[in-house]
Amino acid sequence: MFLLIALFVVLFLFLSSVTVILFFIGPTILLQPRRRHPHFYQKLNHPIKPSDLGLIYEEINLMSRDGRKLNSWLIKREENIKGTIVYLHGVGDCKITGLPFAKLFYDNGYNIFLYDSRRHGESEGTCCTYGFYEKYDLADAINYLESRKDLYLGKIGVFGTSMGAAVALQTAAIDKRIRAVTAENSFAALRTIFDDYQKRIIKIPFHYLRNIVIIRSEINAKFKAREVSPLKSVEDIKVPLLFVYGTKDIHINYKNSIMLYEATGNRREIYPIENADHNNCWDVGGEKYHRKLLEFFDKCLQ
Repeated sequence: MFLLIALFVVLFLFLSSVTVILFFIGPTILLQPRRRHPHFYQKLNHPIKPSDLGLIYEEINLMSRDGRKLNSWLIKREENIKGTIVYLHGVGDCKITGLPFAKLFYDNGYNIFLYDSRRHGESEGTCCTYGFYEKYDLADAINYLESRKDLYLGKIGVFGTSMGAAVALQTAAIDKRIRAVTAENSFAALRTIFDDYQKRIIKIPFHYLRNIVIIRSEINAKFKAREVSPLKSVEDIKVPLLFVYGTKDIHINYKNSIMLYEATGNRREIYPIENADHNNCWDVGGEKYHRKLLEFFDKCLQ
C-alpha cells in the first residue's frame, strides 16, 4: 500500500512539473519558432539570394492588412510568361529555401514570388499561427501582385511545403484567384499534429497537456486553433490540388496527406516520394519530381 501511495505521489509530482513547464514554455515553442537567417544556409552551401542563381529580383517589404512587414522577393519574367507561382516555406524556415524551386520555374516560364511568413526570416510579427492569420497574408500578397501594372501575372498557382502547404490550402478555400496548389508534407489539422509532436517529443500521450498549451497560445496570439484545419478547408476548394509526401517523414506523418487527398473532390492527385523525409523531398525526388511539378502547373495554369 505504501509503495502504491509513493508511486502515486511521484507520478503526481512529475505530471505537475511537466504541466507547469508546458504552461510557460509550450506557447513559446508553438508560437515563436526559431528564425533562420542567411548565415544558417551559407553553412549548408545553399544559395541565399536569387542573384546567386543568376536571377534578377526585387526585394519588397509587403505590408499585411494588420500592419506586419513581410520581406519578399519578386522574380519577374519579361516575356513568354506562363503564369505566376507563389512559394511558401515551412515552419522555422524562410524564403531562401525556395530558391532552387524559383530557378526551375523561372527558367520554365513563370514569375515567382517568395516571402518570409510572419514571425519568420526577415519578416515582422510576434506569433506564428499556422494559417489563421497567414492565409490573409497570402491573399494580401496576391493583392500586391495584382496592383503591379508592370507585371503580367497570368493564372496564379501556389507551392507550399509543410506549414506553407497548410497555409496554401487554407487560403485556396477563401481566395478564388488561386488556380492550383501543390501541398508538400502538409498537416491536416493543427490540434492533431500537435498531439503527434507531444507524443513523439515529450513522450506523454495525455491530451490535457495539449489543451493547456493550445488554450494559452490562443489567448496570447488571439487566434482559434480549431479553425486551423486544412482538412476542413479542402472541402471548399474547387481547383486542382497535388498532394506530395515523403514516405519517411517523421515530423508530419504522411497519413496527413492521404487524409487530405481523400477529403478532396475529383480534381486532385497524390505523389509519394519514396525514402524522402520531411525536409528533403526536393532533393530525393530529383528530376522526376521536378518534372511532375512542372507538368502539374503547366496543365493547371494554362
